[in-house]
Amino acid sequence: MQRIRAIVLSQLLLIASVSSAENAVVEVVAEGLTQPWAVAFLPDGGYLVTERAGRLLRLDADGSIAAEIAGVPDVLFKGQGGLMDLVLDPGFAENGRIYLSYARGTTRANATTIHTARLDGDTLRDGEDIFATRPLKTTPQHYGARMAFMQDGTLLMTTGDGFDHREEAQLTTGLFGKTIRIATDGSVPADNPFYAGGGEPEVWSYGHRNPQGLTVAPDGTVWQHEHGPAGGDEVNRIEPGTNFGWPVASYGMDYIGARISPFQQYPGMAEPIHYWTPSIAPSGLAYYEGASFTDWTGDLFVGGLAIVGLFRVDLEAGRALGAERVVPEINERVRDVRAGADGALYVLTDSESGRLLRVRPAS
Repeated sequence: MQRIRAIVLSQLLLIASVSSAENAVVEVVAEGLTQPWAVAFLPDGGYLVTERAGRLLRLDADGSIAAEIAGVPDVLFKGQGGLMDLVLDPGFAENGRIYLSYARGTTRANATTIHTARLDGDTLRDGEDIFATRPLKTTPQHYGARMAFMQDGTLLMTTGDGFDHREEAQLTTGLFGKTIRIATDGSVPADNPFYAGGGEPEVWSYGHRNPQGLTVAPDGTVWQHEHGPAGGDEVNRIEPGTNFGWPVASYGMDYIGARISPFQQYPGMAEPIHYWTPSIAPSGLAYYEGASFTDWTGDLFVGGLAIVGLFRVDLEAGRALGAERVVPEINERVRDVRAGADGALYVLTDSESGRLLRVRPAS
């Protein structure tokens, strides 16, 4: 009961507080982006940005659009689908390989898919799909689609429950509502929790709704967040083989006001380290290890789409002490958040005139 009271208090503090680092400055790196979804940093100081309609853009270090990359796979741009996340191979400087997540198929038969290709100048070459959810889902909603590399070089990606398939998030024998883990060639690591049986071999964790935030901290901890329905957005520390509850346990309500489940917690299912009610609709997740903002070192940063802006989850020894909205100058829907090697935070806003913003110290 004491834990529940503490979590509820943290929700009240979140909505009441908006703070900013004393010396934070927000700079516009790029603008005029159309529904951008993800950003990645290139070794030469430039950027790659995905737009949901299917464009992959290369930006120069000054933020100007240098090129539209050719060779991107055809995407299903419908509902919440399209071209979504983007990560560079850990050996990108040598092999030029990138990974894209996208919606593939038709409105009534589609899959969250991972495509890999080699970036050669401004063209993707030798592209192939190395993973797709199965079976095909019947809605263009709840794709998940965030990716992150683990320290051992394997690739994680989140998958959503497809909105109409939420009960299947509880089935380890399916790929809806999961975190999946594969090798970079699409093969399945033998140490995955269900590799030897009991579920699909790619499944790393399950019981998720629509996770659009995923990051791996320097100590190897995997952090993820997911959209709740009307409330109940969650931040979770992901452990292999763990059930995170959806839809059996949830702090949210259905959109019509009915209870999804009588349970907020359930035996054998992991509780979130933090949740938001009302929903902020989280997207993008970064672990900050820079020294530019010392009060923020070791914390998580989350974008908000419904309660717009940038949010900080205050971590201490793997526990969330609370959360707050930070840098109030950012008063837009935030789709992606990344921590740069320069100590700045990079924020991608979600609109028909999206922007890439840099949050850095004034001095």
